[in-house]
Amino acid sequence: MKTIVFFLEEPSAREMLEGLLPRILPADAGIHYLVFRGKQDLEKNLARRLRGWQLPDSVFVVMRDQDYGNCHAVKQKLADLCQQAGKDGVLIRVACHELESFYLGDLDAVEKGLGIKGVAAKQNSRKFRNPDNLGNPSEEISRLTGGEYQKVAGSRAIGQHLDPMRNRSHSFNVLLSGIRRLMDVSK
Repeated sequence: MKTIVFFLEEPSAREMLEGLLPRILPADAGIHYLVFRGKQDLEKNLARRLRGWQLPDSVFVVMRDQDYGNCHAVKQKLADLCQQAGKDGVLIRVACHELESFYLGDLDAVEKGLGIKGVAAKQNSRKFRNPDNLGNPSEEISRLTGGEYQKVAGSRAIGQHLDPMRNRSHSFNVLLSGIRRLMDVSK
């Protein structure tokens, strides 16, 4: 079985993936997380860490927030770093604008994960129909949850409830389809 290796900007991404991936990947899939201390640390060390990875039959995913950068420029920079490492076929995914967009795309998961009643009912409001268009998702989810959302603990709580079939975040769905393709897993 393949091993999927995630290069992540921050611990909250790992927490979300740990809650989500066991539900979409085979039980015997190997999963490794390399968590960096922000996007600059990720970019500084990505090529070296990719080059040094020795486990055979591994596939790689690099995940980063767009923040206020140009999505295409961010993705190209990461692709260049992967090329410098001599690695082809690395899946690069950029969360538009932040990881919290994934959560705002599935407010039922937010309600269940954080135990806040009434949040899911807001999914059909215009604001949350396309969460990737929101400029500051982390601020939005904090406001929506009355300050209850905390980045790492919230990601841990929400990740286990995210449902790919109802999530309205395009960048979330593109991430999942790429992971499935890398691991040869059908929906």
